[in-house]
Amino acid sequence: MRILIVTPLQDRATGNWVTATRYQRGLEVLGHRVALCSTPLQSTSLQQETEGFRPDLAILLHGYRTGGPWLQVAAEHPIPYVVVLTGTDINHGIADPEQGPVIESVLAQAAAVILQNPLTEQELRRDRPDLAGRLYYVAPGIELGAAPFALRKKIEIPADALLFLCPTSLRPVKGGLELLLLFDAVAKTRCDFRLVFCGPVLDADYSERFFAALQSRSWASWLGTICSEAMPAAMREADVVLNNSVSEGLPNALLEAAALGRPILAHDIPGNAAVVEAGVNGLLFSDQNDFTLKVKRLVDNPHLLKQLSRPTPERYDPRKEAAELERICCLCIGS
Repeated sequence: MRILIVTPLQDRATGNWVTATRYQRGLEVLGHRVALCSTPLQSTSLQQETEGFRPDLAILLHGYRTGGPWLQVAAEHPIPYVVVLTGTDINHGIADPEQGPVIESVLAQAAAVILQNPLTEQELRRDRPDLAGRLYYVAPGIELGAAPFALRKKIEIPADALLFLCPTSLRPVKGGLELLLLFDAVAKTRCDFRLVFCGPVLDADYSERFFAALQSRSWASWLGTICSEAMPAAMREADVVLNNSVSEGLPNALLEAAALGRPILAHDIPGNAAVVEAGVNGLLFSDQNDFTLKVKRLVDNPHLLKQLSRPTPERYDPRKEAAELERICCLCIGS
């Protein structure tokens, strides 16, 4: 089978790109020929890629950002496609007056609709019976990179200093600036910790405010983008991995943290709750007060940190993910 995987044109450190390249590798191992194409919202490059590659089927990662361009291609090339809905699609896009009609058109014409979050899949199955026959849950796989990254040496802190790591792109939905403000309450009572951010700059205005706030907080720093191959090494040196997003589909960074057995502290939203089992591999927080209490529990209780440090790599098997993805693709083209 010839499969075209389409992603939004984004920094390659984003979750969409990590997922797309993992899909590509998994399907190629199963014997399929797979091409990967990144597309902006308005471009003829996707049309050219499709005509050159001649796929039997397309996999679209992001209902709006790849679905919109694909609808233009589909008008001339009626190729069956699978759409993988993101947290942004479900939590914001469908209700948005500009994005919503595009996403609905994409859903109406899709041969299959995939979700990586079981909680979201159950909710959509209940609320959208029109999609039930084409809706699939595909458990995510994780491939852990093996490149070295001496995180503590890079930021010059000792091995016994408490280190919080937040892998996140700098944009409003990810809540990096707001996480800095949450930590202000912690910094008033203790100074034996460091907070480190890593990830690409995706929103200029938001990033400017983030960096301005960072200047006055000596206990926090930003490392820029750490390549996906080195992220596991960086996470292994962290005591706690953080997520303060207001919306997620299923965050790759938390999946990696869970697979590695790094304790997680994350905002209590469906995308994070599908990964974080409270008291098993991390804790969830709801607001400032809850955040402060959960941080205190973690920093004052070494036994709890040890309890939350249980690697579960078998839970996220990329081979099972690829096999299920292949099964859905075969159903879509009737083979």
